[in-house]
Amino acid sequence: MKIKYDKESDIIYIKISDASISESIENKPGVIIDYDQSSKIVGIEILQASQNM
Repeated sequence: MKIKYDKESDIIYIKISDASISESIENKPGVIIDYDQSSKIVGIEILQASQNM
């Protein structure tokens, strides 16, 4: 697992797997979950992280 924070855009990305992203779904406002072809979570993106964490 890797966690990256982009201070300029205020986005956190939590990378869970190196698998290719097949689909991205905004689970709730500001939280996007990336899935692979087997519907397993590849990563989670949190927009406006400083306000949502």
